[in-house]
Amino acid sequence: MKKIIVVLLCIFLLVGCTEALNSEKVSVTAGHEMRVHFIDVGQGDSIFIESPNGKTMLVDGGVKGAGQQVVSYLKELGVNKLDIVVATHPDADHIGGLIPVLNSIDIGQFYDSGKVHTSQTFEEMLTLIDTKNIPYNVPKTGDSIAFDDDIKVKVLNANENARDNNDASIVLKIAYGNVSFLLTADAGIALEKEMMKYDVKATILKAGHHGSNTSSSVEFVQAVHPEVAILSYGEGNKYGHPHAEVVERLQAIGSKIYATAEAGTVIVSTDGVNYDVNSKEMSGTNASTSQVTSTNIAKPKTTSANVEIVSKDLIDEIVGIKNNGNEAVSLKGWQLISIEGDQVFNFPNVTLQPGKTIYVTSGSNAREGQNYLKWTNKQIWLNDGDAAQLRNTKGDIVSELD
Repeated sequence: MKKIIVVLLCIFLLVGCTEALNSEKVSVTAGHEMRVHFIDVGQGDSIFIESPNGKTMLVDGGVKGAGQQVVSYLKELGVNKLDIVVATHPDADHIGGLIPVLNSIDIGQFYDSGKVHTSQTFEEMLTLIDTKNIPYNVPKTGDSIAFDDDIKVKVLNANENARDNNDASIVLKIAYGNVSFLLTADAGIALEKEMMKYDVKATILKAGHHGSNTSSSVEFVQAVHPEVAILSYGEGNKYGHPHAEVVERLQAIGSKIYATAEAGTVIVSTDGVNYDVNSKEMSGTNASTSQVTSTNIAKPKTTSANVEIVSKDLIDEIVGIKNNGNEAVSLKGWQLISIEGDQVFNFPNVTLQPGKTIYVTSGSNAREGQNYLKWTNKQIWLNDGDAAQLRNTKGDIVSELD
C-alpha cells in the first residue's frame, strides 16, 4: 500500500513539475511580437523595428525635415535608445532625418553603407556620430547583423565602392520564425539581379526606390513573391512614384499593397507564425504611368520684381537666378533652398540688375567672382532630383524650379 502511495505521489509531482515547466515556457514566449513600423515620412524611407525581446532598430530617417517627426514617433512609443541605426545610403531622403535622431536619442551601433558623399547632410551626420562616440560599422554583402537572438538579420547588399549612391544601398533580410521582411532601400534592377543569388523570398517586401520602375523588376518580384508589399513615397511627389508597372507586377502575383502616402504609417506585427497589417490596402489610383522628370520651367509663386530661378544643373551644382524685371533688386537676406536636402544658402549683400543672371555654385568645382556666388565646396543638390526654391526677406516663395 505504501509503495502505491509513493508511486502515485511521484507521478503527481512529475505531472505537476511538467505542467509548471510548460506554464513557464508559455509565459516566456506568449505575446512576444515583432513589430515593423514603416513610418510615413513623405518622399523617403524610415523603418522602425521592435524585436520580440525589446531590441530596437531604425533603418533610415527620411529627409531632414521629417527627422523631428521620426523622433516624436519614437518617443511616443517610449523609445529612449536605439540599439541599431542603419543608414542605407547617403541620399538626403534617407539620411537627412537621422540628424535629429542622432541629436535626440542614444544609439548603440550605427551601420552605414560606407559610400563617401560630399553633401553637407552626410558630413553633418558623420560629425555627430564622431562627436557622440557612437560605434560605427560598414557591413559587407553576406554579413549577419547581431540584433536579437530570435531574429536573423542578413545583409544582401552593401557596397561602399559603388559609383552610384543607390547602388551602395544596404539591403536587409530580416526573419522572425516563418515571417520575413526584405528592405531594399533604393536598390535598382541591376542590384536585384545580383541579390537573387541569395534567398530573396520574403513575406513582406519594402519595394525599392519608392515604387520607381528603376527597381522591382518582373524577375525580382517573382523571386521574392511577397504576400505584402509596402510602398514608401510622398503624396503628389514630382517623380511620379509609384509607377503603374511596379504596382501591376505586385498585383499580378497576388501581393497586398500598402502605401504610406495613402495610409500613413503602416505597422506589421508578427509572432513568427502569423502576421497582421494594421492598415488599409492601397486603392491603386495613385500609380503613375510614367516617370515624371525635372523640367527647366520656373514656377514663380509671386511677382516679386520678376526674379526667377531659370536654370538648375544638379550634376555641376549651378543654379541660375535672373531678374526679368525693369528694376534692380537687392538679394541681401534672400534664401536659395535645396528642398530634398533641406539646405539653405543666404545671399550676401548683392544687387541683381535688370536682365542679368547670377549663378549660385556648390560642389567640388564651386566658383565665385563676376556673376558667380560660391555656396560651398560640399555637394548640395540631390542628383536624382531636387527642387530649388527662392525666398525673399519676408520668407515669401518668389520662384520654385522642380
